[in-house]
Amino acid sequence: MTVASTPGAADTTVRSLSAALRSGATTAQALTEAALARATDPLGEGARVFTRLEVQGARAAAMASDLLRPWQGPRSVLDGLPVSVKDLFDIAGQPTPAGSRVLADAAPAVRSATVVRRLQAAGAVIVGRTNMTEFAYSGLGLNPHHGTPLNPWDRATGRIPGGSSSGAAVSVSDGMAVAAIGSDTGGSVRIPAALCGLAGFKPTARRVSLEGVLPLSTHLDSIGPIARSVACCAEVDALLAGDGDAVTAPARLRGLRLLVPQTVALDDLEAEVAAAFASSLSRLSAAGVRIDEQPLPVLSRLASINARGGFTAAEAWAWHRDLIARAGDRYDPRVVSRIRRGEAMSAADLIDVIQARRAWVDEVNQALAGHDAMLMPTVPLVAPALQPLQDSDDGYGRANLLMLRNPTLINFLDGCALSLPCHRPGDAPVGLMVAGVGGADRRILAIGLAIEQALRH
Repeated sequence: MTVASTPGAADTTVRSLSAALRSGATTAQALTEAALARATDPLGEGARVFTRLEVQGARAAAMASDLLRPWQGPRSVLDGLPVSVKDLFDIAGQPTPAGSRVLADAAPAVRSATVVRRLQAAGAVIVGRTNMTEFAYSGLGLNPHHGTPLNPWDRATGRIPGGSSSGAAVSVSDGMAVAAIGSDTGGSVRIPAALCGLAGFKPTARRVSLEGVLPLSTHLDSIGPIARSVACCAEVDALLAGDGDAVTAPARLRGLRLLVPQTVALDDLEAEVAAAFASSLSRLSAAGVRIDEQPLPVLSRLASINARGGFTAAEAWAWHRDLIARAGDRYDPRVVSRIRRGEAMSAADLIDVIQARRAWVDEVNQALAGHDAMLMPTVPLVAPALQPLQDSDDGYGRANLLMLRNPTLINFLDGCALSLPCHRPGDAPVGLMVAGVGGADRRILAIGLAIEQALRH
């Protein structure tokens, strides 16, 4: 078989590459070899992006895709496309280290996670397991065990990619994968998408199966894609959720009513973020969107609800306590210190959080009634430099809290949210978050598609 040339970097959406495969303009093997070449380039980020690269498996899957396509057609829009998966998904025959050295020698998984099995059945070519903050417990993406992949913007300075799905985002930005599958407990899909100039979707937690996924917080964990466009995210999400090739059409912008909460979400914005967000609101308003900027005092209560550590600390401690007793000295110190917060929480503390959440969600949902979605900056900062965060625990802690602040609102709401780029070409990447109540996933993606088109044009 003759291997066709690969499309240019500007033509790397899921839909465009799927069309190129159908037309014969390229092959799965060509796309896979190009992705693997970028991943193994000694001058690139691949050594820090992947904890395990699936060279032989990816080549075999690509060859099977090319052989089967003429006989049975594409199995899905992802058939033959390189996809990466975060290091906390079970893959049969492999351990699931979750970015840690502690589990490097753990018994291999007997069965692949539901998400992995769906990708494989759809013909996706899994190119590797991506690096992450150890056990997904940070929004910055630093990993002292495997190194930290650098943000594609301003590599001369060396900036963080965001986390915890750090390798996932850089695998897409650097052409090592067409889409990446990450997890999102407090922003771990949306934060790296925002900092790296990509789209990322956090679905309602119950939408995508968590079977075979190493947990952080069972109340808050969700599984979603990072890709180059909202349309890519919609297509991957449909597959992960079992909706097949369901197509989401853009919403009509004119007449949409979008709420911009002035409480918490707009605090401490860096100048670049504030300017990009204001410009986006102005352009959407000119397109006929009604923008309601108003206080939402209920948001300010979340910090006190989670003051003792919240779901994440309590549930992480329950999962990790025996492992920490045996090998706590092998953890990233910044991760294990956060997990240990849950040790001081009682059952009554957790029940208090559960009850407070019900009342909080009801109040936020009531405030959102009559609005199609919420808009806010995904994070208040542009990607900070890596070195100062490595050097300072205090700086690390402050930056981490700021990164997680806005995304965490939606996880606690049990909602769904999309981050999409809203900066001018050449500027520091800034994410715009479009968020809705639980179960409104298809509607949020439709609104996101329309906003993406408006901001691009």
